[in-house]
Amino acid sequence: MKLYQSLADEIRERIEQGYYQVGEKLPSIRVLSKEHAVSVSTAQQALLLLEKQHWVEVRAKSGCYVKAQAKPAEMPQPCRPAQYPLEVSQWREVRALRTYKDDGSFLHLSSGVADVHGPTLKPLLRIMSDISRYQGLRALMPDTLQGAEELREQIARQTVDSGSRLHPDDIITTTGCQEALSISLQAITNPGDVIAVESPGFYGLMQILKAHDLKALEIPSHPSDGMSLDALEMALDQWPIKAIMVIPTENNPLGSTMLEENKLRLLKMTQRYNTPIIEDDIYGDLRYKQPRPCTLHSLDTEGRVILCSSFSKTLSAGLRVGWLAPGRYRERVEHMKYIGTASTTTITQLAVAEFINQGYYDRHIRTMRQQYRCNRDLITHAIKQFFPEGTRISAPQGAYLLWIELPGDVDTLELNRRLEKHKIQIAPGVIFSASGKYRNCMRINFARPIPDQAMQLIGYEAKELLRGQLVPL
Repeated sequence: MKLYQSLADEIRERIEQGYYQVGEKLPSIRVLSKEHAVSVSTAQQALLLLEKQHWVEVRAKSGCYVKAQAKPAEMPQPCRPAQYPLEVSQWREVRALRTYKDDGSFLHLSSGVADVHGPTLKPLLRIMSDISRYQGLRALMPDTLQGAEELREQIARQTVDSGSRLHPDDIITTTGCQEALSISLQAITNPGDVIAVESPGFYGLMQILKAHDLKALEIPSHPSDGMSLDALEMALDQWPIKAIMVIPTENNPLGSTMLEENKLRLLKMTQRYNTPIIEDDIYGDLRYKQPRPCTLHSLDTEGRVILCSSFSKTLSAGLRVGWLAPGRYRERVEHMKYIGTASTTTITQLAVAEFINQGYYDRHIRTMRQQYRCNRDLITHAIKQFFPEGTRISAPQGAYLLWIELPGDVDTLELNRRLEKHKIQIAPGVIFSASGKYRNCMRINFARPIPDQAMQLIGYEAKELLRGQLVPL
């Protein structure tokens, strides 16, 4: 993180805490420079950034003043999904998002990928080059079933921040988190079993259920607190649920985070019903404010929680380096790993391990948290400005995904088709549900700054659909 960004963060926190009141004049550039021991240029850049983020306003010949924040947008409404298990559909819609041709001019707001353009990832490229030169044949050979020991040691150290206490031997590396989730499900279920999932939920998980012939029982989730435990308890009483899949911290797509008291309640519930949990913690490290929330796994005393994660969302999806801690289900998980990919690519494991070991990972994460938080504020402001009145927006406290609920009967599948002529793609809400709900919702990726012109075009097409002035294509 650059010095001016760090200073801007500090001033913003003072505004949020009430140290600087709305309408109050901020210290001058020279005073800020002296007070924080930075250059005048750095102080000026910090104020310019805060102005861009709509925290302050500049008054001619007067200075910078704390700007009144717009009324927060209303959160999306929890939906009442089907109260019975369903077979997953929507593969055609998911496939359409994954098979596009890109000439570099397309704005893919539909993806769940991190920003890989920043300078903080350059050391990773150098490390990969060094490994290919100095590790010799090892970089070309498959590693053990468990994965590279160097990486497992670094993961064990990193998970301390989430409250989990893992030994390197407790960890198995995978080809991304998708494989970790898939083999976890294979290890504890049989075709036809019922799995409790959040609704709306990660569409990649939905397609894993489809591939393994499993049925999804959708549990409504709140955009701030996550899965409804009351609804889950009723479902456990009524249906033979074989596993619960949940993203407790920075849920995809809602951005919700489960309270610790709810995590404890969930664990007690699963003890009573003897139900395993598959926890996806892929976005945990991207929580804007630290310390980050603890994992469900860290509160588990029975080895009932399978913890899954990866470096796809923090570093790059192209690395395909994930991992899981299988707990009591280890033997079966190892077998599923063996008959699947057998081992994870060696060179990328070693590169990520060294990237963490040299301190680059923590620096990169600090920078990206600040960037993603800034982008969230900018896109939220743009939605309020350009989208139809009555649009509801999630309020993620980490990562780079925003869930948007449009008013009325706006069909985001149709909206996506219309946006393609502008070379813009969104993720329609129907793919985040086994039953095809959330037709008037969409998910947008704000990992990189989104031009106002693009947001204006999305808002325009949504308004046109709302008014019903355009005939279907």
